[in-house]
Amino acid sequence: HPTDLAGHVRTLGPVPLPMSRERGWRENFVAMLEASGLAGRGGAGFPASIKLAVAHAAGGGTVVVNAMEGEPASDKDKLLLIRSPHLVLDGAQLLAAASGARQVMVCVPAGREHAAAAANAAMAERLGTPHARVPEALVRPPDQFVAGEESALVRWVETGASLPAFRPDKGQALRIGRRAALVHNAETLAHVAMIARTGSDAFRSHGLIEDPGTCLVTISGAVAQPGVVEVDRGTPLIDIANRASPVSNPQSLLVGGYGGAWVGPAHFVTPYASLSLRAIGASAGVGIVIVLGSDACGLMESARIAHYLAGQSMGQCGPCVYGLPAIADDVTRLAHGRVDAGLLARLDRRQREVEGRGACRHPDGAVNLVRSALNVFAADVRAHASGAPCAHRDRPSVLRFPPTSKTVTR
Repeated sequence: HPTDLAGHVRTLGPVPLPMSRERGWRENFVAMLEASGLAGRGGAGFPASIKLAVAHAAGGGTVVVNAMEGEPASDKDKLLLIRSPHLVLDGAQLLAAASGARQVMVCVPAGREHAAAAANAAMAERLGTPHARVPEALVRPPDQFVAGEESALVRWVETGASLPAFRPDKGQALRIGRRAALVHNAETLAHVAMIARTGSDAFRSHGLIEDPGTCLVTISGAVAQPGVVEVDRGTPLIDIANRASPVSNPQSLLVGGYGGAWVGPAHFVTPYASLSLRAIGASAGVGIVIVLGSDACGLMESARIAHYLAGQSMGQCGPCVYGLPAIADDVTRLAHGRVDAGLLARLDRRQREVEGRGACRHPDGAVNLVRSALNVFAADVRAHASGAPCAHRDRPSVLRFPPTSKTVTR
C-alpha cells in the first residue's frame, strides 16, 4: 500500500518549499542540487541542476513526471509511485518552485492501473494543502516503449502523438506550447526531494566522488528473488546480481535494459557507475540488471529482444522501420544456426547503417544490444555460424515482454 500523506510527513517532514517571501531560496536550492552531483536516473544521466537551469531560463511552464517505464524489465518507477508517491510529487513541486513552473503533470501509461491509482490517491490527499503549491494532474499516454522518451512524451502531451524529436542540442529546453517542460523520471524526483531535506553531503556520502549517491536497480532473469534494490553507485555488477540470488553461475549480465549491453564474466567486477560502464561499452541506462543463467542461449535471447525492439518503432524513421526488422531477422537466423555465407558481414553492415541515424536513440540501443551479444557470445556465434547451434536455443526465455508484443522468433 502507498504511504499516505500523514505517514509521509511524520517520517520525513513536510516538503521544504520556500516561504512566500523567502529571498535566495531558489539560488540556495540550485546550489545544493549542483553540489549533490545528482544525475538523472531515467537513462541519459544528464545533471539535474543543468536541466533545471535550462528550464528556468526558458520560463518554466510544466514539470513532467515521467513514470512511463517503457522498459519491460523495469519496475523501479512503478514501485516508487505505489510505495512512496508523495516523495516523487515533493520532488516535482520543488522543481516547479525553482523553475517557475505552473503545473505538475504525472504521466503513467494506460493499463498501469495500480500505479495510476496510487498517484491519483496521493494527489487527492495533497489537494489544497501546502504540499501542492501548483496543481498536480495525472495523464495516461499509450503504453509503448518509445512513448517514454522525453521528447516523445512532451509531443504526446501537446498533440496526442508519441513521436520523438531529433535533438542534437540537449541544452535546448523542451516545450509544451510556448512554455518550457522540465521532464524527469520518478526516481530522479524522489532523490531531489530527499536532497532538499537532508542536504547534498548526505547524498554524496554514498557512491563515488565522480558518480555520487544511490540508485534503484531492477534485477530479474535467472534469479530466485527478482525485484528492486537500492545500491550505492560504484557497486560491482556481480554484487548487484547476487542481491537477487542467481539460481546458477551467471554466464552474462544484461546491463541497462533492452537497449543496453551484455557484459561477460571478465567484467562482472565492473563498478556500476557511468565512466566504468562506458569503458566496457555499457551504461546504467534506466537501472536494470538481468542475469543470464548457464542453461540459456544468449544469441536466442538477443534475437527475442531485437524482434521486440523492432516492433516498438514509431514508424517515422527508416532506420527503425526497415533496419531493425532486418537486423532482428539476421540475429534470429544466427541463433537457429541457419547462416548463409554473407550473414555476419551483412549484419555488421546493417548495424553501421542504422546506428546514429534515428530521430531518437531507439535504433542505437538495439544496435548496441546486438553488437554486445556478438562480442560476449563470440564462441556461440562461431558454433551457430558453423551449423552447430547450442541445445539451449529452444528453452523458454528468462526475459520479460508485454503480453501483446511479437517476440517469437522463426
